[in-house]
Amino acid sequence: MEYDILVQQIIEFLGTFAFAISGIRHAASKRFDWFGGYVCGIAVAIGGGTIRDVMLGTTPFWMTNPIYIECTAMALLFVIVFARHLKRLSNAWFAFDTLGLALFNIAGIQKSIVFGQPFWVAIIMGCITGAAGGVIRDVLLNNEPVIFRKEIYAIAAVAGGLAYWGLVVLNVPIEVTVIVSFTTTCLIRFMAVKYHLSLPKLKNE
Repeated sequence: MEYDILVQQIIEFLGTFAFAISGIRHAASKRFDWFGGYVCGIAVAIGGGTIRDVMLGTTPFWMTNPIYIECTAMALLFVIVFARHLKRLSNAWFAFDTLGLALFNIAGIQKSIVFGQPFWVAIIMGCITGAAGGVIRDVLLNNEPVIFRKEIYAIAAVAGGLAYWGLVVLNVPIEVTVIVSFTTTCLIRFMAVKYHLSLPKLKNE
């Protein structure tokens, strides 16, 4: 149990850093100042996890450990220092956003399982943990949320969750399960964007 909690904390930290960079990069594209960038970064980094924890009836994870607030500050410093290099990578924000989605998806699933939730609930919680922060970011930036556009986003998280579930049923070691779930989410997201894959659109008759 202690090992699972440690793995979950590591995943949440890495996810926080990746999502914070994504949010700050989006804020930079809107010419926000440093404080505005930090607010967008923290909104992405803790938004989904906060909603998850409230729904699970527990104290939001960032309120029990300041490391996540500090992690977002580190992400802001990283973007400021390496802004020139990140500028050359036009898809850097997309990569960090995808990494954050995959990592937080796993964190949401694991925490839900620890709280005794069935796997179908854990998959939904993983999706919320990974995607809700991006919705909050897009609202702050006055953008149409990514999950409502043609790009496959939340579905990638659901696929990663189903992969996690299947491997647990097969009694695969947790390390392999996490890697496969992470890779599944990232691969689907990357492939969907590269090959312009999307879900069918609703038609307004």
